[in-house]
Amino acid sequence: MNKKALEKDAMRVLKETSRTFYIPITFLKKDLKTAVANAYLIMRALDEIEDNEHPEVTNKIKYSLLMETSELLKEETFNNEKYLQLLEPVKPYMPEVTIRMNDWISLLPAGSEKIVCDAASEMAFGMAKWAKANWDIRTKEDLDDYTYYVAGLVGVMLSDLWEWDSQVKTDRELAIGYGRGLQAVNILRNQHEDFETRGVSFIPEGWSREDLFHYTEENLQKADCYMENITKRSILLFCRLPLTLAHKTLNALKEGKEKVSRSEVEETVKEILAD
Repeated sequence: MNKKALEKDAMRVLKETSRTFYIPITFLKKDLKTAVANAYLIMRALDEIEDNEHPEVTNKIKYSLLMETSELLKEETFNNEKYLQLLEPVKPYMPEVTIRMNDWISLLPAGSEKIVCDAASEMAFGMAKWAKANWDIRTKEDLDDYTYYVAGLVGVMLSDLWEWDSQVKTDRELAIGYGRGLQAVNILRNQHEDFETRGVSFIPEGWSREDLFHYTEENLQKADCYMENITKRSILLFCRLPLTLAHKTLNALKEGKEKVSRSEVEETVKEILAD
């Protein structure tokens, strides 16, 4: 595939992998759009290893694979041959987005590679650590640590990309709160499914569902503050859609619903674009 065809194919995989993030990514322009799209695919590749439910993909294998991938992502040139060798024993159980990580890295625009790969390396390390611990979250500090690795540092990475491309400066702690708030909504939404299918609970010992609602609200408040520093419209639109949907999902969960409907998502997109 030539570069143009590969870029088009990356957007296909992105759309198939996450409709929720595909839409806001299309709001971004040129190099920033390419950087964020492929950063998402790289991190989704890691996420698919961490979340893999096939019995052959044990926590021990996840730990080893994620730790070694973390090291590969630190190198100046990603060693795809070695990466595919690592994947080989579990390749039949991995999705396209994970197997093709090298394609997503190759599409990162000049200047964005280190920002994205450093963040992905840190994420892989954190995911490995928690896979080894079987996601045994006992305290608020544990929950903060886990949500930082899987989402908070995504907020930091995005902030670094905003500055790299558009000279938009944001607060690091608020960026962590932005990512952490979105992740906390997902934890609330998937609480029962995570326990039933994976035997995993991301809820600290002694916490009620109300405590988790409070934790989520605290971080979404930081996310709201994070938005105040963003003046570029395309970046603002990108950030606003997932955050608005997170607030709406939280309200739906409080009312006993599972999630917002597809029609509500479509209506929210129209509202944000019309603003």
